[in-house]
Amino acid sequence: MIDWGGLLKFTCECLLPTGPFDSPGLCFARPPSLRQAVKRVLSIKKIHPLSATRREGRQAQRCRGESTAQAGQIIFPRSHDCSLENFSFEFNMQLTYQPFELELKHTFTIAKFSRNSTPLMLVQIAHEGCIGYGEASMVPYMGESYQSANDFLSKVDANQFKYPFDFASIIDYLDSIAPGNPAIKASIDIALHDLEGKLKGEPCWKILGSDPQQMPLTSFTIGIDTPEMMIKKVKEAGDCRIIKVKLGRDSDKELISTIRSVTDAPLFVDANQGWTDLQQSLDMTHWLHEQGVLLIEQPMLKTDIDSNAWLTERSPVPIIGDESVQRLPDVGKAKGVYHGINIKLMKSAGMYETHQMILKARELGLKLMIGCMSETSCATLAAAALAPQCDWADLDGPFLTSNNPYKIPEFKDGKWVLNNDAGLGIEML
Repeated sequence: MIDWGGLLKFTCECLLPTGPFDSPGLCFARPPSLRQAVKRVLSIKKIHPLSATRREGRQAQRCRGESTAQAGQIIFPRSHDCSLENFSFEFNMQLTYQPFELELKHTFTIAKFSRNSTPLMLVQIAHEGCIGYGEASMVPYMGESYQSANDFLSKVDANQFKYPFDFASIIDYLDSIAPGNPAIKASIDIALHDLEGKLKGEPCWKILGSDPQQMPLTSFTIGIDTPEMMIKKVKEAGDCRIIKVKLGRDSDKELISTIRSVTDAPLFVDANQGWTDLQQSLDMTHWLHEQGVLLIEQPMLKTDIDSNAWLTERSPVPIIGDESVQRLPDVGKAKGVYHGINIKLMKSAGMYETHQMILKARELGLKLMIGCMSETSCATLAAAALAPQCDWADLDGPFLTSNNPYKIPEFKDGKWVLNNDAGLGIEML
């Protein structure tokens, strides 16, 4: 016999999620009224008795003590005087999302524009008492925004995601909703990978076949700035052993010389399509080689295939395609044009397709770099789970931002440390 009064009371107390995602900006498939809240509870497919001991044991085993209210599962605690105290109401997949403005420590300038913050969409998907976390970093030049993210997510039916997950089918489903939108698609993919790890009780890196002992050094990125500010930024690199320098303007040699005045650390260089003259570009590659540069990202326009191929053939430094390589079909096109490619989860629509791109690049003999946009610890850990399968890493988001909503993962001797926690290993502040 169901106590309907108790059901009404606990609908209010337990159905709506609380915690870091419960804010005025939260978008949740939640009922706007108590009446609709009760209707949701009555539509739940599973209603079964479950003892407190079994509940607690299952939750601890699957999710290491995650909050069941946040996870979208109603469990009435024994302390309440209610005839439903031994019932567990389990929902299907629940998708929630929240806009978040990620602030940068310094103005970030590359060849073509500057910014002081990056709009994110923080995503969580809950199922069977576990929560998977994801994020979309929507840098301006990729064309995504809060509006486009909301429009896309409003069309997503989370119940299309059946566990165990078929990620190939999931990305096909997301692509069928709308073309483009790789970052918001990545947010869902990342959340589902985190959720999968928690449901299995295994870390994502293990599920994806990575070896933590093969983790590459990650670089610390310095945007174009005044000599004084660039020197200041170099000193903030901390335990990072490689410096990445943004180039693409007439002052390129001056910027490198400024860096070299305070450090002899190996360098990555990213021209962000800023070079235009072929001979000058070739001369620059030789000069940069003498300066200890290990690689050069996207020197010329991504659409200028012939010029990039010409430069790659003659450069003493590996040339890496970045803006020219977005998703899986682009990998094959990079063969013969670049020495390697820079893969980013926010370009490739997430961890599944990034892994497929890694496998394809290895098959073609291309070098691999895994990079990032301006990201929190969430997306950083998602990329770090795949980084041991790459030659180079540029995963410095947590070091360049000031309001990361998660704890910064362990970083030692210039490398991210992968732990054995289930899922991505995210820790809340």
